[in-house]
Parts: sequence; structure tokens; C-alpha cells
Amino acid sequence: MRTPVTIIGAGLGGLTLARVLHVHGIPATVYEAESSPAARTQGGMLDIHDYNGQPALEAAGLMDEFRGIILEGRQAMRVLGHDGSVLLDQPDDGTGGRPEAQRGELRRILLDSLPAGTVRWGHKASGARTLDDGSHEVTFADGTTVTTGLLVGADGAWSRVRPLLSGAVPEYAGLSFVETYLFDAETRHPAAAKAVGGGSLGALDSSGNGRWIAAHRESGETLHAYVTITEPLEWFAAVDFTDPAAATARIAREFDGWAPELTALITDSDTQPVLRPHYTLPVDHRWERVPGVTLLGDAAHLAPPNGEGANIAMQDGAELGKALAAHPDDPEAALAAYERELFPRAKAVAEAELPTPTAQDVIDFFTQEERTA
Repeated sequence: MRTPVTIIGAGLGGLTLARVLHVHGIPATVYEAESSPAARTQGGMLDIHDYNGQPALEAAGLMDEFRGIILEGRQAMRVLGHDGSVLLDQPDDGTGGRPEAQRGELRRILLDSLPAGTVRWGHKASGARTLDDGSHEVTFADGTTVTTGLLVGADGAWSRVRPLLSGAVPEYAGLSFVETYLFDAETRHPAAAKAVGGGSLGALDSSGNGRWIAAHRESGETLHAYVTITEPLEWFAAVDFTDPAAATARIAREFDGWAPELTALITDSDTQPVLRPHYTLPVDHRWERVPGVTLLGDAAHLAPPNGEGANIAMQDGAELGKALAAHPDDPEAALAAYERELFPRAKAVAEAELPTPTAQDVIDFFTQEERTA
């Protein structure tokens, strides 16, 4: 008998799992803390790689839908020095293996591919426990519970399912993003738009001081910047992010002497700057097999951003779904097979992190020269 699956978290990984299970006729229910699909914006652009994210979409039967949301030309890449000097200017010639799409659109095609009622919105998990019969009970913030024989934690960095398997707790990775947006860039922010170019930008100086700027050209004329500063949390606590002008000015001071077209990505923000601290689990995070429960995505292998997070979460979901389909009467064999592949795959991605990159590191990152399947 096929085992129903309970998934906590309707991010890209959890939804990919639900979709692959649906393709194979396996029922699943997803519980999500957000109140609806439109409860919040879903972040910026994602480059979906031909060695993990795209095969996951293939397994989900959604490649045609994915092709329909690709933003053409966004694989162009530029790397600039802090003075605006061009270190790399690589156009999008249509042959790249990491087409870009908006995260929200990718989530939408996954949600649209699931039967109505698959996702139960407004269910924020507050804890989970294993019952005497080996099943697992999840408690939600409203006091309701659900009991399941097969539980998957796809609930991110602060997973409420993870404690069933591991005592690991995320630790601050030592760096944070300050996120900004510039709208109508071609007309209102032309110098910044020219610096970013048609796709992605990476800019840094040669001092190795842990400051750099990444930016994407998103749909329309939107520039989305990730200003990276390597400092302890206490440093950021001294910045008043409730005062947008003061916060912007304080962050911009860290980039004194940079070209104005680059600092404009901070000072000309059309939105309040948002602090995004990054956390990490141990590089070799793993757990002993516990019957009827596993993890995927950030719940399993949280690491600072390196372009792989969404891709590997989707890969996790697809691989787990395929494993369960391959062992319909033996879910333990499926979970064991999934985890055997998960642990080394996640470790390899985490070890590839570049927390304080050099200019050449950034060029290698953007050109994918050192990143393989």
C-alpha cells in the first residue's frame, strides 16, 4: 500500500516533492505557515541549473511551464571592480545552462500543478514529536495537530521537524545581506542600470574586507541588489533599520570610495533596506535513520547563499519523490536510499561556499568555471 506523505513547508523543495509524488500517484499533504500563496512576495530571481534544478523540474513534468517563465537575456554577467572597472562582461548568447526566472513564478507553476487542497495554508508548525506507535505528530500554532506515518521537514532554517532527527541548531555564518530594489531603472537610475547590465552583476574591491555587491536585473526594469557585509550580528544591531534613511547612509559608508553607479544600488533604493542575516548548519550535517521522517532543503543542509540553495532543495524534493515511488511498499528503504545520496551531495555544495571572495572567485562563480554537477 502506498504511504501518504505529510510535508511541512510549501517552499520550492516541499512543492517539488509534492508534485513528483503526484506524478507517481502518491498522495501528499503540504502544511504551510503562510496564510495564502499571496501572503508575501517570494524573493528575487533564481538561476535554475541544468544539473540539479532543471532535472527536478523534468521529474515533476513541468519543463514546458518552466520555459514559459524564463526571463530571456538574464544569463548575461558582469564583474566590476569597486572603481567601476570592468573585469568581466559576458553577454547572454543563449547557450548557458542556468536560465533565470522569478522565484514567485516558479512557485506558482508548482502550486498550479497540484490538486486543489494539497496545500493547507495558515498552518505554522510549532513542534513535532514521535508517538509510541512510531508515527509522528505535528502541532500547529493554533493548537491543532496532524499525525502521520511519513513526515518530511521542508520547513527551512528554523525547522520544527529537524529536532526529531538532529540536535543541530543554525549558527550565524558571519555575513549578512542588505537587500535593496531600484524600480524603473532605465529612466530613473540609468547609471546603476548600465553597471548591472542585462543580467547579473558582482562588484568588489581587492582588499578582501568582506564587502561586495551583487545585483540582478529582474522583470521589467527592476534592479534587485544584495549588499554583502561580513560582520558579527552585533554590528548590524547598531544600525537602525527602522529608519530607512539612516540605515541606508550607514551601509553606504562601508562602500566609501566606490564608483557612484555602484553605491547608487544602496543610496537610491526605492524600498526600505532589509537586513538578511545568513545562518548555517555544520557542513557535514547528518543524522541516524529515524523511521518515518526526513528533511530536505535548508532544513537539512543550511548554508550561506552560493546560487545553489533553491536548486538543491528542488533536487532534494525530486529525489525523495522518486525514491518513494521506487519503493511504494517500503518507505524506510526509500528514506534510507534518499539520505545516502543527500548527505554527500549537500556536503559538496556547502564546501563550495566562498564567504570572502576574491575578484577571481567572483568571476569563477559567475562563469561557473569551478562548479560542476
